[in-house]
Amino acid sequence: MNQSRKITEGALLLAIFMVIMLLSLFIPIFTILLPIPFILYAARYDWKPSILMFIVAILLAALFTTVFSLPVVILMGLGGMMIGNAIFKNLSAYETLARGTLGFIIGMLFIFVFTQVVFDVNVMNDMNEIVEQSVSMSNDMIEQFGIQGIQTEELERVIQLQIELMFDLLPAIMILTVVFLAFLVQWIGYKFINKLYKRKLRFPPFRKLQFPSSLLWIYMIVLLFSIIETDHTSTLFVMIQNASLITGTLMIIQGFSFIFFFAQHKGLPKVIPILAVVFTLFIPILLSFVRILGIIDIGFKLRERRTKEK
Repeated sequence: MNQSRKITEGALLLAIFMVIMLLSLFIPIFTILLPIPFILYAARYDWKPSILMFIVAILLAALFTTVFSLPVVILMGLGGMMIGNAIFKNLSAYETLARGTLGFIIGMLFIFVFTQVVFDVNVMNDMNEIVEQSVSMSNDMIEQFGIQGIQTEELERVIQLQIELMFDLLPAIMILTVVFLAFLVQWIGYKFINKLYKRKLRFPPFRKLQFPSSLLWIYMIVLLFSIIETDHTSTLFVMIQNASLITGTLMIIQGFSFIFFFAQHKGLPKVIPILAVVFTLFIPILLSFVRILGIIDIGFKLRERRTKEK
């Protein structure tokens, strides 16, 4: 009976997956729902049945859609199975997020290899060409504005460095994007599981988010190395810049979390911290102050002090 139920649910979820897959070809926003069938199945039946469902999903996608959709199926399938497996094992929300992020990162690496091997697309060469085109377009714009002489050379150099830095930071940007994707997919998955299986899965309140103090030490070490290493062409510099972006972003998230904690601690309306976050995002210079707030929160344990005062 249990085996029959597994097969029935697997077939039903595969059918739902294919419907979502076909819809996403015309309405890309539906792509975010592709991991949900895998989450639902893995959350109930763990690894072995989920892997079988994953393989069948790949075969169905190859038969009924284009070859270009296969990397998407693998990306979403791996992420969904990792999240579902973590839910099956009753892991915490953030442990589940870590596993989901790992699944999506593996999927992204597969996409990178797949495009290189199957489509003979050299991503690094294409990126270099994009950089050269961007620099060329920037130079043309400078000439149109009539800037000449030494100012032109300095401006061109600054623009070129900024564009190159942006591409150097792509690994960190991709990791942060994958973390956000995993969070969004997991949040949607929780909603479906709570509705269908009458569970109460949720992320802890944002105001309770606290990163370990070790993150502060990592951030300080990265900051120190960024001051020491100034050669923009070195691999170490690129690694430091990526680490700086990731740890700095985590500090900003910590700062926002403290703002929510402080608002709740003082009994302020919930809309106040939300408006503070929106206002800060629209004025990026304020992010530096939020980052400092996050550093102080971790380093000086502001929440413990506030809680004792209360």
